[in-house]
Amino acid sequence: MNRQKATFGAGCFWCVEAIFQAFKGVHSVLSGYAGGHTESPTYEQVCGGATGHAEVAQITFDPNIISFETLLHIFWRAHDPTTLNRQGADRGSQYRSAIFYHSDEQKNIAQKSLMETGKSDLWPNPIVTEITALDKFYPAEAYHNDYFRRNQNQAYCSAVIAPKVQKMQKDFKDMLKQV
Repeated sequence: MNRQKATFGAGCFWCVEAIFQAFKGVHSVLSGYAGGHTESPTYEQVCGGATGHAEVAQITFDPNIISFETLLHIFWRAHDPTTLNRQGADRGSQYRSAIFYHSDEQKNIAQKSLMETGKSDLWPNPIVTEITALDKFYPAEAYHNDYFRRNQNQAYCSAVIAPKVQKMQKDFKDMLKQV
């Protein structure tokens, strides 16, 4: 089976994970940290903002079912890529919009997708998403994985994550896994 990885920062990794888990061709989504300078950072360190890391979701997918281009199409709609170091009430560089590419091919596709999305009328303000090579991915602590599925009644999940998931499921209903 052909599998590739995509790594995206789009605010809180719980939101990103919950959105991408629902799509056909996505085998797994793992919350973690990337783009910083601290080795093996903890959630508390990343939240403190001094590590340089972003909260990210690493998506393992089958490109024969869902392409990297399609994942990017979802990415641009799953968050606001025009707000620097912020998504909603979550503020700090750890919540930045970022595409951490795994190959030169992904880099080229991401740059083209950013350019096309920037020219579209999807977002009225300029996109500030960083596109950078993935140096190292650090998996988050185990309790962060499947967070939304396990904590749907928690206030942040019901107020912030659930509406995003519902919107994406409505917008991409033909691409979702059958539950």
